[in-house]
Amino acid sequence: MDTVWVAVGFFIFVGILGYYGVHKLILKTLDDRGQKVADQLAAAAQLRTEAEKLLAEYEAKRLAAEQEASKIVLEAKAEAERIRKSEEAKLADFVTRRTKMAEQKIAQAEATASAEVRAAAADAAIRAAETILIGQAKGKLADSLIASGLKDVKARLN
Repeated sequence: MDTVWVAVGFFIFVGILGYYGVHKLILKTLDDRGQKVADQLAAAAQLRTEAEKLLAEYEAKRLAAEQEASKIVLEAKAEAERIRKSEEAKLADFVTRRTKMAEQKIAQAEATASAEVRAAAADAAIRAAETILIGQAKGKLADSLIASGLKDVKARLN
């Protein structure tokens, strides 16, 4: 019998709750809670979409930056190669000019040495001729021969 009274009490309790509209309040609370969860899910989905869009934008920017960086590296390598070739050409030109200057100085030194040797040989020939003529000729004739021979030798050697 206790079970019957428990069942009767339960139905009376449920009836009182129904009379005061507690079931509507519970349903409204559950609907509000469900709407709040749905709003949060929609906001989360929108945030996810925005995050994916930002990720795609930054990925595109990263790829563009990498392409720009590799382009800059290639340009720098090309510029370095141009500079290297230019400097090699300048160095070769410098070496060529220095070699030519050295060859010119050597040729000038050879010409100067040759002229000095000729002058020394002429002076030695003049002295030798003078000594020979002095030993063989005497007087005014010797002086005129020596002077004429010196002029002739100097004219021919220079």
